[in-house]
Amino acid sequence: MHVMRATLNIPDDLLSEVQKITGEKSKTKAITIAMKEYVRQKRIKELLTLRGKIQIEDVTDQLEKLEIEEMEENGRRWRNR
Repeated sequence: MHVMRATLNIPDDLLSEVQKITGEKSKTKAITIAMKEYVRQKRIKELLTLRGKIQIEDVTDQLEKLEIEEMEENGRRWRNR
């Protein structure tokens, strides 16, 4: 991960509130947590706008079956050594 140094003008009361909410004493950590959460929530909103517009097929059962078959095959190979 690349880290960029920046000089920012952030209101003291806002930064204090972010530190209090995140539980971080470090200003950098508090701001990083707040930014990650902001991005996460924006992504969730974007995904929710797709509700009903795209169709996603649930392949959970097929994946589980393939995983079980693979584990059984690996077990047979291991025993046959």
